[in-house]
Amino acid sequence: MNNINQDTLLRAARYSLAFLWVFTGLTSIYFSPEIGYQILASANITGSLADVSVYAGGALDVALGLWLLTSIRIKLCCIVQITVIAVYTVLLTFIDASFWLHPFGPITKNIPIIVLIIFVYSDTNRIDKT
Repeated sequence: MNNINQDTLLRAARYSLAFLWVFTGLTSIYFSPEIGYQILASANITGSLADVSVYAGGALDVALGLWLLTSIRIKLCCIVQITVIAVYTVLLTFIDASFWLHPFGPITKNIPIIVLIIFVYSDTNRIDKT
């Protein structure tokens, strides 16, 4: 793949990830917060702790998406994204492991998303070395 196509692919990967983070954050806060509350309630997390969890998680997601769009310290952003996904995955596994078998794959989709983040991370290294 030539550099122009590789650069376009990197840009598309970053925009796709940014969209994913911003959209899920906005969904968690504005469009369907009740889903987050239902998941947390199944782990007996209610009240103020549930409020903080839903809104802080949504805000974190939006922040990660916006960070990707800034082009500032993208490698660090990639590490933070993978860390957040790992934490979300572990927490959701403990709350309700059946999400691993959900037909829409809310947890299993994390694997290809992490691969895409690793691509952005490694390709950012290539650009930084040139």
